[in-house]
Amino acid sequence: MAEDCLAVKLGFGAMKEQTKGSRGLLEEPIPAATSPGLSSLGAVFILLKSALGAGLLNFPWAFHKAGGVAPAFLVELVSLVFLISGLVILGYAASVSGQTTYQGVVGGLCGPTIGKLCEACFIVNLLMISVAFLRVIGDQLQKLCDFLLPGAPPAPQPWYVDQRFTLTLLSALVILPLSIPREIGFQKYTSPSSWTSVFSVFPTICFGFQCHEAAISVYCSMRHQSLTHWALVSVLSLLACCLVYSLTGAYGFLTFGTEVSADILMSYPGNDMVIVVARVFFAISIVTVYPIVLFLGRSVMQDFWRRSCCQVRGRRRLADPSGPRPRMLLTVVWVAVTLALALALPDLSEIVGIIGGTSSSFILTFPGLCLLCAINTEPMGPRVKCGLEIWGVASVLLGTFIFGQSTAAAIVELT
Repeated sequence: MAEDCLAVKLGFGAMKEQTKGSRGLLEEPIPAATSPGLSSLGAVFILLKSALGAGLLNFPWAFHKAGGVAPAFLVELVSLVFLISGLVILGYAASVSGQTTYQGVVGGLCGPTIGKLCEACFIVNLLMISVAFLRVIGDQLQKLCDFLLPGAPPAPQPWYVDQRFTLTLLSALVILPLSIPREIGFQKYTSPSSWTSVFSVFPTICFGFQCHEAAISVYCSMRHQSLTHWALVSVLSLLACCLVYSLTGAYGFLTFGTEVSADILMSYPGNDMVIVVARVFFAISIVTVYPIVLFLGRSVMQDFWRRSCCQVRGRRRLADPSGPRPRMLLTVVWVAVTLALALALPDLSEIVGIIGGTSSSFILTFPGLCLLCAINTEPMGPRVKCGLEIWGVASVLLGTFIFGQSTAAAIVELT
């Protein structure tokens, strides 16, 4: 059961296939004999757990960039409307398409070209999330080394406490071995977020609230799959997430003010024992989550490999992408690329800007496209259809704007 819940959380599509075809906007739940058994409380918990993560560390800095608690909280509330609507749209799109994965729904409704674009964005998003995880781990390692080996500020630190060495060593000895296995069921044993300034909050919100990639699999696994029930689950999970992020952002900003770091833990002194314990547990949590994100990205690349490259060429057939050698190659390349980017990018805020841009595609752009395509497959009144079309277009435009604005801002900051 633990493996099933993990698969649901990560959006692998490990659940039973749904019946093809449309089931309508407000259809009653499917019979219990044929439906999966995830409870509503379990669905809320999985969405909440999917959203809460490294983005939590960045919210106090986002409150500072927005100009204070009030404007940041206002932007968060407005964003919450689109975040919830994105989840509801994805549930509706899953019921119409009969698919059980995010990529499957987008490809089934919007066509293979948009489906491939979705897969490419999926890989980029997961890659940058992995970079953010390594950046957070590296920051905590640096503070822990300063605590364990204190010295006078002018004295140079030994080479073996340099972040480039410690993070590379941790990646090679711990993260890489955890990421190589074909399955990730073993992970259950290792488990222990001016107007220009206001707009800068959106990437952090998209990064922190992103649970939409897992939403379709969660919806397909629920015992009650009516759209109204799914909307209630979406509202409850994101409201709880909003409460946690708002309290963290407000407390961190009010505590450190304009001196708050992009990683809130870096704002605290390195010799505080409570903070040291928090660093250790948070680093352990991120280390165990990194292989799961890698598994998701690797599975998408393996699917692409199967479709594009695994074909007979003369008498020789290319290697199966799920075999040990291709899997090892993809894993090593993934870890090496993310490690290089984590060491090259100077601050978590630049990474969040890039992730926020790609995340907006999964929260707004792709759901908007799915809505525009799905409403043409079902009979509905002209006013309802017009309203849904307007909302779909607004979602696509807003997602495109956030992607362009946040990505351009991140590039400008890097240069």
